[in-house]
Amino acid sequence: MSYKSSKFITVLSGLALTAIISIAALTAPSRVAAPMWAAPPPGSMTVSPSVQTGHRLTTGIWEPDSMGNGYMMMTVAQPSDYSGEVVSTVIRREEDCCKTRGVLYIHGYNDYFFQKEMGEIFNDSCFEFYAVDLRKYGRSLLEPQTRYEVRNLAEYFADIDSALAQMERAGIEDVVMIGHSTGGLISSYYMAKEPSPSVKALILNSPFLDWNFGWFMKDVAIPAVGFAGRFFPRWEIPQGDEISNYSRSLEKRYNGEWTYDSRLKLERPAPIQAGWVNAISSAQRYLRSHPYSIAVPVLLMHSSKSVYGDGWSDEFKHGDAVLNVDHIDRDGRRLSLDMTVDVFDGGLHDLVLSAPEVREAVYDSMFVFINRLPQFSGCRR
Repeated sequence: MSYKSSKFITVLSGLALTAIISIAALTAPSRVAAPMWAAPPPGSMTVSPSVQTGHRLTTGIWEPDSMGNGYMMMTVAQPSDYSGEVVSTVIRREEDCCKTRGVLYIHGYNDYFFQKEMGEIFNDSCFEFYAVDLRKYGRSLLEPQTRYEVRNLAEYFADIDSALAQMERAGIEDVVMIGHSTGGLISSYYMAKEPSPSVKALILNSPFLDWNFGWFMKDVAIPAVGFAGRFFPRWEIPQGDEISNYSRSLEKRYNGEWTYDSRLKLERPAPIQAGWVNAISSAQRYLRSHPYSIAVPVLLMHSSKSVYGDGWSDEFKHGDAVLNVDHIDRDGRRLSLDMTVDVFDGGLHDLVLSAPEVREAVYDSMFVFINRLPQFSGCRR
């Protein structure tokens, strides 16, 4: 997501002025959705077609994932919400040397799990590997849902808990949770509010802890649109129709190294909703107002620099083109009293998609952090 898009800024500023004028007239109570805590229906069932395949999905069974190479996936039926049917998707890749410890990965905005190399590296180090495609993202996006629609980030807690439940059923007792970007915000919010005792450590890969804007957008426009989003959550904000420089830095057919499904991770960003803005801002405010509220050890990782600009340059292959790394560092250090911070020269926004020498250093950092924790000290090849 390019938070610095000029069209996005112009449209959001205009919406903010409209929202400010309207706020005085808004007297109805907030309709932010409450978390859905009810257990998913037992057994398997079919739900609406997925955007990925165009076919109806069967829930509750493990099936080979489209990535191949040992990856399996399970569609999990969640209680319906304001958009109708809802599912999450659990993806796993198993290893055969240590069945009691595992990793759970949570993707970012405009994203889904496709980083095959990550699962293979953790498997090679004797970790069971799991990932979740959150509701209305990736494998979990149903026709005709609106991408990324959310009113409260706590809605995702059920998706995380469903993945952790599958890990528990497989005999995994100790979990390292990894969150990237918006997934880093969601996982931090989860660990600060409703943490599972099975999660023993948290790794944050460029977490989205603050908006990458100047003072007017952050102090006036974003709060105004977020407030309006409590009453008009489906108010849409265009983000422009150009291929983002971040996409160009990733995709093999442009200037990057990676191939992924561009139906699930769009080259041109979809509109966002005012309800989404409110949900993001609310979670960020909660973490800032509850410092050091995550009880487990945290590894915070980010690039050494942010990069900006409308036109393409090779600088976009060597920095964070989405978030302000100073904001990440400032807010991330206040999440836990047990905090480790690692900064990577040449790192992209998603550090594990950086150049080979950079991501090798990223994985080394993760394993140094994990291996110092007693719960993860055994079961090595």
